[in-house]
Amino acid sequence: MRIVVSAEGDNLDAPASPVFGRCPTCIFVDTESLEFEVLPNPAVSQGGGAGIQAAQFVVNQGAKAVLSGNLGPNAFDVLQAANVPGYLVAEGTVRQAVAAYKAGQLQPMGRANVAAHAGMGGGRGRGRGMGRSGQAGPAPEPTAQKKEAELASLRESLRSLRQQLAETMTRIEQLQREE
Repeated sequence: MRIVVSAEGDNLDAPASPVFGRCPTCIFVDTESLEFEVLPNPAVSQGGGAGIQAAQFVVNQGAKAVLSGNLGPNAFDVLQAANVPGYLVAEGTVRQAVAAYKAGQLQPMGRANVAAHAGMGGGRGRGRGMGRSGQAGPAPEPTAQKKEAELASLRESLRSLRQQLAETMTRIEQLQREE
């Protein structure tokens, strides 16, 4: 079976990414042979709609399951419509995530576990699933690894926001010169 792991690198020993829509790479793994294909996430620097685009990308690549640290509501809905389940990967490498999946040790995501636009900073990247009318219960106390995952997500959000700000400022300057 072909599954995908959101990743921070380009091999099976790369860290699994705490984010889905804006993860740097998607590692598609054959669960039987452990052969893998690394593809850059085409949504990594999208200003908006990254979760939707990333979800459509993995569906189009034939993934039958998604292993990630989080799924926002838009990505979750796209995957659910394609009958592609999401599984929570809290920490570890891509290889460890695949092994845990094969052993049935990963928790299936019954719904999105972060707010809409969490990767953009609008949801503050806390990954606590409160973006769906408060359906999720209180968040457990974060472990050191979860804090690191949240920090990585927040850093990625900051990088994206800085890029958006620079592009916006450039466009404002262009429009002002045209006046």
